[in-house]
Formats: sequence, C-alpha cells, structure tokens
Amino acid sequence: MSDPAVEKMIANLQEKTGKTLAQWVALAQASGADKHGAMVKHLKGEHGLTHGYANLVAHEALQSAAAHADEADLVAQQYAGKKAGLKPIYDQLIRAIQGFGSDVELAPKKAYVSLRRSKQFGLIQPSTASRVDLGLNLKGVEPEGALEASGSFNAMCSHRVRLSSPDEVTPELIDWLRQAYDVA
Repeated sequence: MSDPAVEKMIANLQEKTGKTLAQWVALAQASGADKHGAMVKHLKGEHGLTHGYANLVAHEALQSAAAHADEADLVAQQYAGKKAGLKPIYDQLIRAIQGFGSDVELAPKKAYVSLRRSKQFGLIQPSTASRVDLGLNLKGVEPEGALEASGSFNAMCSHRVRLSSPDEVTPELIDWLRQAYDVA
C-alpha cells in the first residue's frame, strides 16, 4: 500500500531541492553515514534538507522502503476492529496537516502517529473505541473550551483535543494545529 504523503514528497523533491530522489540517495550513500539518524543529520546539516525530506532520503538510501509499508500497517492496526469508525477523523486531520508544508513528517508508532516538523508538534491517537485524542505542543497557550491541558494524556504534548466525529475537525482546530506546526 503506498502512502500518499510519501508519494507527494517524492513528486515535490526535485522541484523543491533541484535534485531527484535518486540523486539525493547517491549523495546520502556517499556521505559514509550508515545509520539512519546520522544520515538525516548529515543531509540536514550539510545539504539544508528539511527533516521530512532528509528522513525520506535516508530511508531510501538505507534501503528501508519496507519501513513505509510497516508504518502504513501500524496506522491500519490502530484503526482496526472497534476503532475502525474513527479512521475518517484521522484521515481528515492528515489531509489538513499535509497542507501545511512538505516538511511535515508522519511517524506512526504502535498506539499513535507522531506529527513532526523539525520537532514533534503533535500526535493523533485513537484512545478509545469512540474517541481520537489530538495532542498538541502549544506552550504558552491557555487551555479553553475543547483545547484542554494535556494532563496525564501524554507528556510530549501541552494540550489535548478530544474528537468523536469528523465534524469536530473545525477551522479553529486546524488553526491550533497550524500554530503548533509553525513553532516546531
């Protein structure tokens, strides 16, 4: 199963950077870095790639394209069974987030998807069979209404929004996401 975000990044890579994926892979392999993190650091530091593009190139250079399939499987597992009805909420959030820029990185874990730019700005987690929790890093923003303090939800986020329907992905919510993205 191909990931639309990855396909879009690959399509935009040459336009944004002046080099094709194959050219970036050759540069990354020539760097001598043999670990993913070291390769990403090299691509960002020496070539000015955004984290998202550097991560993509490193995955390809280290021939870990299988990781893309594994990541898609993690998301599919999160929204399987009783949580299947929550997938439209996730999909709507992802569509909005991908509009922020080509440097957005989706990093699926076992229980949630981390939203990254140069650092994590949020996460999407199907917490119960009837609710998705959106965690946001909005330091200095007072909780109000649907935007609550994260409390014990997740130590990596300052705020949480509880969502039970795609209709709750409102322009206000997208604005909060954008604020978190802008400072990441």
